[in-house]
Amino acid sequence: MARKRPYGVYIFLFLSTLSLAAHAIEPVPEHRDVQKPFGVRHGDILNDVIDNQDQPEEAESQQYVTEALELLNTIRPPLSNSRRKDSTSYWIHQGLYWLQMTLDFLFVANVPTQEEPLNGEARSAPAQMSKTLLEAENLLMRALSMKNPDAMYLLAEMNFYGNWSHPRNTATAFGFYKELASLTGNSTAQSMLGFLYATGYGGIIQKDQGKALLYHTFAALGGNARSEMTLAYRYHAGIGAPRNCEEAAFFYKRVADKAMAYYHSGPPGGHYLPRNNHKIVDEIGGTYGAGASVGHTGRLSKRNDHNSLSLIDDIIEYLLLLSNKGDLAATQQLAKLYYDGPRGLARDLRKARDLYFQLAKKMWTKDGKEVKDPSDTVIEVAAKAAGHLGRMYLRGEAVPQDFALARRWFARGLKYSDTVSQHGMAYLYEHGLAGLEKNAEKATKLYKSAAEDDHGAAQVAIGKIFYGKGEYAIANKWFELATRHGEVEAYYYLAEINNQGNGRERSCGMATLYFKHVAEKVEALQAPLEWSHRMYKSGNKDVAILGFMMAAEQGYESGQANTAYLLDQLKSRFPLDWWRVRHSDALDEELALMYWTRSAKQQNIDSYVKMGDYYLAGVGTEADAEKAAACYTAASEFTQSAQALWNLGWMYENGIGVGQDYHLAKRYYDQALETNTEAYLPVTLSLVRLRVRSFWNTVTGGSINAIGSDPEPEKKVTVMEWLKRWFSDEKPQYTHNKPGEFADQEADTAHGGQDGDKAHQADPGHEFYGDEDEEFVENMVILGVMFVIAGLIWYRNWRAQQRDQQRRRAGQAPAQGPGNGHAPAPPPGPQPPPGLQGFDPRNNAWHVPPPAGQ
Repeated sequence: MARKRPYGVYIFLFLSTLSLAAHAIEPVPEHRDVQKPFGVRHGDILNDVIDNQDQPEEAESQQYVTEALELLNTIRPPLSNSRRKDSTSYWIHQGLYWLQMTLDFLFVANVPTQEEPLNGEARSAPAQMSKTLLEAENLLMRALSMKNPDAMYLLAEMNFYGNWSHPRNTATAFGFYKELASLTGNSTAQSMLGFLYATGYGGIIQKDQGKALLYHTFAALGGNARSEMTLAYRYHAGIGAPRNCEEAAFFYKRVADKAMAYYHSGPPGGHYLPRNNHKIVDEIGGTYGAGASVGHTGRLSKRNDHNSLSLIDDIIEYLLLLSNKGDLAATQQLAKLYYDGPRGLARDLRKARDLYFQLAKKMWTKDGKEVKDPSDTVIEVAAKAAGHLGRMYLRGEAVPQDFALARRWFARGLKYSDTVSQHGMAYLYEHGLAGLEKNAEKATKLYKSAAEDDHGAAQVAIGKIFYGKGEYAIANKWFELATRHGEVEAYYYLAEINNQGNGRERSCGMATLYFKHVAEKVEALQAPLEWSHRMYKSGNKDVAILGFMMAAEQGYESGQANTAYLLDQLKSRFPLDWWRVRHSDALDEELALMYWTRSAKQQNIDSYVKMGDYYLAGVGTEADAEKAAACYTAASEFTQSAQALWNLGWMYENGIGVGQDYHLAKRYYDQALETNTEAYLPVTLSLVRLRVRSFWNTVTGGSINAIGSDPEPEKKVTVMEWLKRWFSDEKPQYTHNKPGEFADQEADTAHGGQDGDKAHQADPGHEFYGDEDEEFVENMVILGVMFVIAGLIWYRNWRAQQRDQQRRRAGQAPAQGPGNGHAPAPPPGPQPPPGLQGFDPRNNAWHVPPPAGQ
């Protein structure tokens, strides 16, 4: 008899091993890369030192700080798993995740979730620090005992952000920031105090918007860009202070000026601006998931590129396949993607350079000569490659900066009217580079040629030329065209035009919005968005919330939505990991509602729906069904959110927050289905239930408004409409015709008939209404003429009466009536001429009487 193998034990051991592997691939919390945000290196952390100290720093304390920094710089940052995962590793990771959840449910069902509240001094668990980190901290504490502000600043940052894997302690960091701000007036410390008072982060202090505004004001006046941004948004949105457009424009302009200075400090053409101002929910189908969120369903999903995020790997793979088969157009598209680095794809200048060189070799040999008889496709892609290679040499991207080589490549592309080459050569002429003399005329000509071909940077350049000449209307036109390409300079000049009222009426509101866009576009100056996304992708959710919250306070709508989503406890009524023990905190719920509200005020429709959910469930606030209905109504305007429409239908069906009305409930359910056809199943089930309840209400004689047709509202008729009806012939002309008289015409003009297409295109209904309007105008003209004639007759009679009265007053008798010295008026009818009498109708003549005596 064969021995039975313990397969169950093997399976258990295998699953346990996979569970350990799943835990092992996650970074250890105390060793995560939680360095200071905004992309600051370890050696650059003292850039924000104190400039105006009361006493000079002592050499001994400063020596401690220097030695501590040297030790800290030897600590290698831990590896991060924030690399973009390919599809295979993604599914492996997901499989291990669900396997881990299954094992937790079977064996360790009471393990608490990591979604702990913010109400704690440090969200990361205390960890044993390394010997190097302990030694560096001891040196800083020695310097701190000598009141060294640099040591105080470093210790505050380490405790707040967890730099160099230092355990985070918000209370300790708050103490250091407060002492530093009071002793030295450090603007960064003041800004951090404003942030902590505004959010109550860590639960160590109560929220106080007045103190937050005070500290941010001091920091902004000290030149802190983050506080300037925060203060501008608070005046713009009316948070902690009354709305003030002038103050908002003032502080936004200060940030925008710094942003443009940073932008122009880069290579020719400006710094490359990373694009991290996006929502993390876009990668999972929106706040409510694919099929329910606005922007991911219905008509809006076709206009947004959120769905393309999940397809970027497939797009790259497909283009690579075509490129390997010799498709030059696919190669050019692939190079452009690597150069631009769209969302979801890391920028790779080396790959872009290699592909552009590959395309250029199809057109030019090593000695610069053109190949014989190139095809049109080769000419097109090679010219674009030459323009981009010239740009890369001009800016020093993946190649050494070389203006001479840039000019050579621009000249090759310029020969075939490449817009990038036109703009690049114009830049060389404008600034006199690569051995060219400055020539404004040639530069303007090339800029204009590229701008007319819809090149964004060239449109900005030509707009700046007209702006310098004072021709603001023309400059405004070019700047508006450039905004379609996301050119940050175009937004800045439009802000200046509206703020100063150049060539138009001044508009503070428009200027504020443009300045706000510029400030948010150059996010590397003040916003920790890149750092926050990196922390989120590495699994460090608690630190990611901190970064997104700081961006949210500065007015970034994406930061507000991301913070609210990460703090949200209402993601699902029936979560798949329902067995986990969840820690909920009133502070988290209140903060989530606050940021959902701020996001909604910046036109995030899903955030309006979330606000309604919170008010309906009483999360973060007292339950208020009427406010929930108001939020859903705001989200359902112009039928944008099918979820909000369905929620309103449910509320009217059950009479929650609104009067119970089955008819209105059906209307909202129908609109939800019209907005999003993917909601067919839930809407259909809801309508079936609604019809049953409406039928029962009708049978039992209930007072609820049942499903039925909408009553025709009584329309008030204006005077013009009454006159139009009075003049129009309401009886149709075709009723006088015999049956079948128009049968042939109907057959010809019916859809699909001989003249059907022309009839439908012509739309004869418009002609009919046009004739009716013309007839009405003619009738009104005739009526007006009649009134004028009647008025003239009345006026003539009135004047005659006035003359008679004047004669009476003068003693003259009026010329009327017998007995006034005048012959009586002759009788009516034809009168005979003198000497004739009697009219003979047979002869049509008057009878001549015979002479007297005859």
